Amino acid sequence: MEKLERSSAWIDRKLKALQSVPKYTGDDFTEQALEAKRENSRRHFAGALDEPYFGRIDFKEERDESPRKLYIGKFGVESEKGDPLVIDWRAPVASLFYSFTGGDGPASYTAPDGLIEGLVYMKRNLVIRKQILQRVVDTYDRASDNPVVTDEFLLYRLGENKDNKLRDIVSTIQAEQDQIIRSVKNTALVIQGVAGSGKTTVALHRLAYLLYEYRDQIRAERMIIFAPNRMFLDYISSVLPELGVGHIGQTTFEDWALELLDTNLTLADETERRERWFAFGAEKPVIHDEAPGRFKGSVRFKRAIEEALQQYEQSFVPDDDFEPWPGGKLPGRQIRDWFFGEYRHYPVMKRKERVEARIKRWIEMALNETRDPNVRKERKKKATQKLKSYWKLWPAETPFDFYRSLFSPSAGGDSGAVKRLTEVTVPAAVAEESVKAFGKKKLYPEDLAPLLFIHDLMYGIHGDHTFDHIVIDEAQDFSPFQIALLNEHVRNGSFTILGDLSQGIHAYKGIRSWEEFLHLFPEEARAYFKMERSYRSTMEIIRFAGVILTNGVPESTQAVPVFRSGDKVKLLRHEMSAKVDTVVRVVRKLEAGPASTIAVIGRTEKECKELHTALLHHDISATLIDARQQKYEGGLSVVPVYLAKGLEFDAVVLIDADDAHYGLNEHDAKLLYVGCTRSLHDLWVLYAGIPSPLLSGADEEFARQIDA
Repeated sequence: MEKLERSSAWIDRKLKALQSVPKYTGDDFTEQALEAKRENSRRHFAGALDEPYFGRIDFKEERDESPRKLYIGKFGVESEKGDPLVIDWRAPVASLFYSFTGGDGPASYTAPDGLIEGLVYMKRNLVIRKQILQRVVDTYDRASDNPVVTDEFLLYRLGENKDNKLRDIVSTIQAEQDQIIRSVKNTALVIQGVAGSGKTTVALHRLAYLLYEYRDQIRAERMIIFAPNRMFLDYISSVLPELGVGHIGQTTFEDWALELLDTNLTLADETERRERWFAFGAEKPVIHDEAPGRFKGSVRFKRAIEEALQQYEQSFVPDDDFEPWPGGKLPGRQIRDWFFGEYRHYPVMKRKERVEARIKRWIEMALNETRDPNVRKERKKKATQKLKSYWKLWPAETPFDFYRSLFSPSAGGDSGAVKRLTEVTVPAAVAEESVKAFGKKKLYPEDLAPLLFIHDLMYGIHGDHTFDHIVIDEAQDFSPFQIALLNEHVRNGSFTILGDLSQGIHAYKGIRSWEEFLHLFPEEARAYFKMERSYRSTMEIIRFAGVILTNGVPESTQAVPVFRSGDKVKLLRHEMSAKVDTVVRVVRKLEAGPASTIAVIGRTEKECKELHTALLHHDISATLIDARQQKYEGGLSVVPVYLAKGLEFDAVVLIDADDAHYGLNEHDAKLLYVGCTRSLHDLWVLYAGIPSPLLSGADEEFARQIDA
């Protein structure tokens, strides 16, 4: 308690001193920089005031006589003399708090001076809220009879109910998570993490670590997070501010690409498309490599576009000489030498601009040699007209014109009916769908990477559009083309790419193996991690979800539960006509309990809308989550399973788990798995008629049957 009181008092004094300094609002650059530093310190100390630290580790270096008590917090705090009162969780020595897993052997961490070895004597977790110590758990004590690190504190934090935002895990980072967070900067990390493994949170903590460790090399403004949708961005929006990190870009690939393209093109409404791809039963589509997203997102399509652009470039400069007036001639050979020789390192449109400027200088120099002012005036007039005519001989296609011509040769701006794709054949259905959309100035999401790639090759990449580090969440739904494109927009291949193949429910556009991404990076510049422990759900829910994967995706990675036991999964059979009444009864039961966030998860958007309307008629207030949702509000939600991915709830009611909605196949298994693994504590699985064969083998040890 004395340490807490002293630390809080010191932080309070520092904060008040900073707050007493008037904020600078002038134009002086130096003063602005100083004010920014003061404002950062204000936020820093304000954040540390309520919870100065969350952990303590007693560590004795080999050269020390006795252990030092090291207090770990979200923010480092130093005394007037510069001695550490609280150590920032990202500091090298703080890694001991996370990496030490028990035993009586030596522990070590890597400092700027090299490897530091010693002995850990105690590891303590603390809960401090508003400067009040609420809980103390000694997770390791060398003096005990059994010196191992326990999960008691982790289980306590995992048992807490959630609100409508993802929170930081800085006090409970596990050793395997810490290894990923502290990985070196210039590496493409690919992380396969099971549902609930904390991969999203780990990626966000990694950003905070990189900004701390490489503060002289990278800036928050040059880091970016790509998330699957805007609602997910809102859901994760609190984590970085909680860690004292701001100004990191957070967007979707679609929003980012459209902003860079700066075009009047818009995305086509995908409502019908989603209903088609997520249809069930006899209407369920066959997913293969000729699906639009798989084809347009492939590396072979990227290579074919590169080849087409190279051919386009070779025919870019006309063979004609430029003759601005009788007797004046700039040989076409000279113009081609400028374009293909002197300016060959520039993008094609930049080369065109340089050649244009060069021709204008040539005209100007030739005119200066004309002594008669009347002749000079006449030649200048003719040169202006001739130059306009000459530029009409050059291609004037926009990136969109060029892209459109790949699917319909006659649609290209200047290309005529020329077949440009020689390396691949566009599937007929893809070409038909694309031409129809392009005619309405509409794009599908899978068009954005190829179109932006063409734009980049034509115009180059502006420095403001290049990043120090990129995080890609739910990466199993990205295409290799998207990753290859983003690799052109990041320095030194610095990525954190995370996802779960078992949640690859967008198989019509995503990947089937991480090898599709890994081969895009040199072997020495990439790393692959597997996160197999699930911290989100109870042991019963994880084992139940594992049965679904075993039945439908037998080769998938099974989650290893943390030993947090809870209620058994409830399998509730009801009559078809009693579906709404059954959902109402279960929801009211859950709302009367401790759950803060509840989700009713259905198969399709249409079915969820119908159920949402029915709940309102029963005076149950719920939020319907659809593809246009910008925010996750918490409370009770009704959501299609394919929009629930990435979210988590205290309790889940999964409806329509029958054999018609979820058949014995890989895609349905992944959908059902996603739905079940959204729940932290309580899972109800409802069905009418025959249950899905994916539920076969659910053991009575972790699931129980209930009849309505």
